[in-house]
Amino acid sequence: MPKVVDQRERRAAIADAVLAVVARGGLEAATLRTVADEAGLAIGSVRHYFDGHQELIIFAAQELDRRIGERVWAHAERILALLGTAGSRDERRRLSEELLAEWLPLDEQRQREAVLRHTFTMAARTRAELLPQARALRESMAAVVRKLVETARTNGGLAADLNVDLEAARLCALLDGLSLQGIGAAPGPLRQVLRHHLDALP
Repeated sequence: MPKVVDQRERRAAIADAVLAVVARGGLEAATLRTVADEAGLAIGSVRHYFDGHQELIIFAAQELDRRIGERVWAHAERILALLGTAGSRDERRRLSEELLAEWLPLDEQRQREAVLRHTFTMAARTRAELLPQARALRESMAAVVRKLVETARTNGGLAADLNVDLEAARLCALLDGLSLQGIGAAPGPLRQVLRHHLDALP
């Protein structure tokens, strides 16, 4: 009896292969051939699930955004709930740092995610088809960061008159810069810089 292949699982596995190739060699390395080889498939099999190279790359970027979002929101829901019951300002700052650090390349998984996020974002400068995905990656971060700032302000962790939108934008810019600087570097200073910024907030 022929094996039944789940189309969603196979597309996700091919996206895994794209992300692995891009993480190692950049976006230009992700040809149909290298992706097929990485996935252990024939090129014809890759073409069966994707109309062409452009659709394949776009889907991989969408998968990256979805996976980072799922991972971060799993932490965010727990931390945002704890912020409401935190007994001290220091505890609220510690929880905020813990959540924001999810975008810093502090371990192998987050190093890889940082490489991929910046690769797709920079590629969108010359590849218009990737602009929606680059925007989605930024907006996913911004949504969590804004929710964190808003929750911290509401629960007394930040000044009541703090401009939530402005501070969320500042934090996103800081996280983007730190994640870029941290690619391939020692993680220690990244968290120290983030902590210093949070400690300086009113």
